[in-house]
Amino acid sequence: MTLHPLHRRAVVADTHNDLLMAVSARPPHVWSSFFRERWLPQLTAGGVDLQVLPVFIDDQYRPEGALRQTLRMIECAHVIAEGNADRVALCRDAREIDAALESGRIALVLALESMPGLDASVELIPTMHRLGVRVASIAHFGRTPLADGSAEDATGSGLTSHGVAVLAEMERLGVIFDVSHLGASGVAHVLELATRPVIATHSSARALRDHHRNLTDEQLRGVAATGGVVCVNFFAPFLAEQPAGYTLDRLLDHIEHIAGVAGLDHVGLGPDFVKEVYDDLLPPFCEGENDRGVDPKATVPGLAGPEGLPLVTEGLLARGLPEKDVEKIIGGNVHRLFGELLT
Repeated sequence: MTLHPLHRRAVVADTHNDLLMAVSARPPHVWSSFFRERWLPQLTAGGVDLQVLPVFIDDQYRPEGALRQTLRMIECAHVIAEGNADRVALCRDAREIDAALESGRIALVLALESMPGLDASVELIPTMHRLGVRVASIAHFGRTPLADGSAEDATGSGLTSHGVAVLAEMERLGVIFDVSHLGASGVAHVLELATRPVIATHSSARALRDHHRNLTDEQLRGVAATGGVVCVNFFAPFLAEQPAGYTLDRLLDHIEHIAGVAGLDHVGLGPDFVKEVYDDLLPPFCEGENDRGVDPKATVPGLAGPEGLPLVTEGLLARGLPEKDVEKIIGGNVHRLFGELLT
């Protein structure tokens, strides 16, 4: 795919790609080469300049092996960066991000998704920060010692006392708080307490698809009020209820809706490309709907992986959005946010 000139010159940021799950499943001695052979071409084809790498721990490791697997995946990210230093850089602050971009390398930023293994050990947040983590969420679909995930909305639960302490510690250290996957009452609690901008790394618009993983208009405005950014999830079942709606146009609808509600300075891209990860990790006999009632391999045509990102730029331009606005959406807003917070 030929990159549109705007896509080529803009900073393109993806705030959620679970590729560490696929890479770390290999033996450690091939982590670097596997990333270079399998994932780097896709990121390059998609024009990705800034890639957030979440550490997500599968159920098979919980609870006993969660912390060990968390550390293993963090080590995997460091090995990837060290073994591909000519093409990528693991970045801890805005200066390192800008240096990577200026040298033509992809800036990688480590994130934690729901903090499995840390549980209520607030004292381990500085440890994660020392290891390079700069974005983190505190819940996934279920309940954690810190908060409830969005699938548990019926509990009406906010952050636990440990969750409140984690938020404060993250703000002290300069780790960006991620509200994606957090239950509705938890999101409200965070927005009430936060003194710094927050991010939603992979959440779409609930007004267009009534799913608990998406954010309501009130929540969108709340994230924007902190100065934060909502990064749109490309996962097809979160965009539309029926497969007929799994289209690029529907994705663009979500982007435009969030931009209209939160403001053009507060929307980004958090694709959550998981099909290839599931292809790698999910046995064939386990294919089909998962326990949450959605097909984990469902995709928007052309957007199964990072190489499809130029379609989003072209689609937004085709809808008549000014180039300066498209630049903000595809990465400028996230780059600005990281520049403000990762100091």
